[in-house]
Amino acid sequence: MNTSITKSTMLVALLGLSSQLFAQDTPTTTSTTGRFSPKEFRTWSIGVHGGLLTPRTIFGNSNHQFQTPVEHIGYGGYIKKQILPQLGIQADFLAGKVEELRIANGVDAAGNTTYAANTGYKTNIQWSGALSAVWNVANININNENAVIIPYLKAGAGYMSSGATTMPANTQDAGYYREGWFVPVGAGFKLGVAKGINVDLGYDVNFVKSAKFDGVNSGTNDRFAYAHAGLEFALGNKEKPQLQNYSSLANLRQQSAEESAELRRALSTAEQNAQRDREQYAKDLGDDDNDGVANKFDKCPGTPSGTVVDGSGCPIKVQREIIKETKVITEEDRKVVRDAISNLEFDLGKSTIRSKSYATLNRVAGLLVDKNFSLKLAGHTDNTGGRELNLRLSKDRAESVKAYLVSQGANASRIEATGYGPDQPIATNKTAAGRQQNRRVEFTLY
Repeated sequence: MNTSITKSTMLVALLGLSSQLFAQDTPTTTSTTGRFSPKEFRTWSIGVHGGLLTPRTIFGNSNHQFQTPVEHIGYGGYIKKQILPQLGIQADFLAGKVEELRIANGVDAAGNTTYAANTGYKTNIQWSGALSAVWNVANININNENAVIIPYLKAGAGYMSSGATTMPANTQDAGYYREGWFVPVGAGFKLGVAKGINVDLGYDVNFVKSAKFDGVNSGTNDRFAYAHAGLEFALGNKEKPQLQNYSSLANLRQQSAEESAELRRALSTAEQNAQRDREQYAKDLGDDDNDGVANKFDKCPGTPSGTVVDGSGCPIKVQREIIKETKVITEEDRKVVRDAISNLEFDLGKSTIRSKSYATLNRVAGLLVDKNFSLKLAGHTDNTGGRELNLRLSKDRAESVKAYLVSQGANASRIEATGYGPDQPIATNKTAAGRQQNRRVEFTLY
């Protein structure tokens, strides 16, 4: 009764493990396309193998009556579930024959015959199944995600059906199959020959929990060895790596190298863009024809030196007579300039003058025409935003004021427009009121 229960329990466990093949490698909802993101792996595999079955093990023979082992071909397969990169659970299946003979008589120290010649046994392993834990000792490869060599150790418990034929015949035990437990332990290594395919080379010693495996009850539990070679195939999506072969160190090195290369490319692109911006800025605010109008605002580039131009950089056909006289700047003149400064407004973040500022600017233009004053325009900003952008904006606003004054008749050659950006604050930039004071265009008559 107990034997039937243990046999049934073993078969149910093995069938339950193998049935999980249909549910393996279920995709997660986490994206696996990004760098350093969670990965999906193939965790199920199957293997087939063949090799030599022999009663001689690294621990010696279990029955000393027979001294000549006969190797037979064994064959089997397994289904494996990899739980961790180092740990897997494996259901093994094995069949074959184990045989051992005595060719000559055994003689003790007194010359008595202890074991007769031409005796032996042949045990047929009808079937066997075992459930083992497989521990991958190492995953040897730091330059490739797929391991080159994986040494492993294994141990577990199994159940088998076997029958022994002895010479001479043992009438008590021969002629039928008996079932019983055994303990498989082993070692080996796997060679990753392709993605999802491994060559499996191993050596197992099976400790049978019976003294009658060889048909002769010697009082000591029997054992046999199985040296084998085979192939293992990973199941699931071929694009996914096999968990037991996966080298996280190699993957980390590869992805870190890719990220470093991407950052270098991004930095190089940013530097190139910044250089183009600087060159364009210098070109826009330069004055190639020296007419007092920046290239960006000059609609008539290449005017001859000394030509009087308007705010667009185009020659003025009718020049007003320039009268040299002593210039006296009165308080009323300064008030005209102060009013223009206090009423000067631009569109947000632009150099476009709002129409409400035209009236006071017109008075400044009239003052320049009537009294032939010279005027310096100095644009300033707060420290909000990049310095290059603020320098450009302050220069553009000063040039816009100059262009407007010239359009109202002022002499462009007597107006100087300069941008200082955030470099000359008159108040703190830590408060909104202070930043408002720093955003200004200063008018200096002389």
